[in-house]
Amino acid sequence: MSTRLGAAVAALLSLLLTMLILPAAPAHAAVGLRVSGTRIVEANGNAFVMRGVSHAHTWYTSQTGAFAHIKALRANTVRVVLSGGRWPANGASDVANIVSLCRQNRLICVLENHDTTGYGEQSGAYTLDQAVDYWNSVKSALTGTEDFIVVNIGNEPIGNNNPSSWTSATIDAITRMRSLGFQHLLMVDAPNWGQDWQFVMRDNAQRVADADPQDNTVFSVHMYGVYDTAAEITAYLDAFRTAGLPLVIGEFGHNHSDGNPDEDTIMAQAQARGIGYIGWSWSGNGGGVEYLDMVNNFDPAGLTSWGERIFNGANGIGQTSREATYFGGGGTDTTAPTTPGTPSASGVTSSGATLTWTASTDAGGSGLAGYDVYREQGSNDTLLGQSVTTSITLTGLSPSTQYQVYVRARDGAGNQSGNSPAATFTTTSGGGDGGCTAAGTVQTQWSGGYVVQPVTVTNGGTSGITGWTVTFTLPAGHTLAGSWNASVSVSGQTVTARNAAYNGTLSAGGSTSFGFQVTRPSGNTATVSGYTCTAS
Repeated sequence: MSTRLGAAVAALLSLLLTMLILPAAPAHAAVGLRVSGTRIVEANGNAFVMRGVSHAHTWYTSQTGAFAHIKALRANTVRVVLSGGRWPANGASDVANIVSLCRQNRLICVLENHDTTGYGEQSGAYTLDQAVDYWNSVKSALTGTEDFIVVNIGNEPIGNNNPSSWTSATIDAITRMRSLGFQHLLMVDAPNWGQDWQFVMRDNAQRVADADPQDNTVFSVHMYGVYDTAAEITAYLDAFRTAGLPLVIGEFGHNHSDGNPDEDTIMAQAQARGIGYIGWSWSGNGGGVEYLDMVNNFDPAGLTSWGERIFNGANGIGQTSREATYFGGGGTDTTAPTTPGTPSASGVTSSGATLTWTASTDAGGSGLAGYDVYREQGSNDTLLGQSVTTSITLTGLSPSTQYQVYVRARDGAGNQSGNSPAATFTTTSGGGDGGCTAAGTVQTQWSGGYVVQPVTVTNGGTSGITGWTVTFTLPAGHTLAGSWNASVSVSGQTVTARNAAYNGTLSAGGSTSFGFQVTRPSGNTATVSGYTCTAS
């Protein structure tokens, strides 16, 4: 006992002496881009919100001009597809050139290893452990780039088979990356081909975050057909906000073979919450998803409808992107916009109303990004809609209901103004005994087309209906490019939209919606107006 006690005292004295001589090591030593709560910040503490697109470099290594072209459209981020051998390999010298292009074009670059795509379900896919081997092989090209390079360890690393293995595989990959000396901000993709529809990443994200000794891992969800409603999108984003964990939308599109993602809500919610997004993809898609090209044949002058939407549309890159301060972009903006004026209601119906207000101004430097309209309901105010102008047409409201509403402005840095004075209006009764009404909202538009979403169909009567038919007329020269949540036919310029099998039955006061996209002659500004609804 005394021998053991003496040894213990000696050990304690040795430990105390070491503590006096050596400085205490910090808990973590993240450098450059890093996680701070739910945000990504630069080395100077300035919040950085990714606004960018993916570029399939591994298949198109000669298209290095894409970096300058993407930057010219105001993106601040490019996600670069790389391979360690499943596809044409990108060695250290190639990666060094990519790093140089990122620096030259003042872009934050997310470098991703595509070899892991669909592991466990797709033949030839690599493990995350093999992805770490690749990063180690090109480490010499990445040393000292922590201020503007993010390492996305493996793209969509597990398919739909055995997604529960994602947690341990991701923890092991992060641990190895740190043991190899990587100090970069690490990005990890979700399983289920990135879409996390079984919520493995969502439910285990805290364990993964805790496994990073530098507390410097951001989570990435890919939003395609699984995220085809606003409710699904907001619920997923809410979960990470509640957990206090950082999230980016690492891929998304306007359409996909597995369903029709709600890109408008994805972009609007990302902007409202200060969450980064990266669209897929610049050019070169094949295999039936060519519609995801943003430009035709890598030509920056040949924007597709998807390219127009993500670069020039509402909450798009051109409107919301801010260059990283590392490259000399605008400084930290902590100044909120001024408070908007009192909203005024007009055109009130049983299911909708138009609100207008006087504009806010923004002196912080990041620019006025838009307005959020809320219904005042005590401690749980409801977001009714968002607008980039000083007016909005609300749809889907309940008949014979009083609404007290107010408006808040937001800027490009995510600062929000105070609440405007509230305005009150009451929707009409709707009348009838089974009739319906329809009202459409132009959600986004560009020179060659526009999207109407939602067209809200409301049963304003006192009894239920089992079906509905909405008709409207396309302006001259306009053609229907697509539709969703309705069965649509076209005769001349007259469009007839009938309910789908799942949304025809509406109780009294109930509503549903559908949407459509229209192409129009360049420079034409007309949109569809006026809808007729017949119930059955």
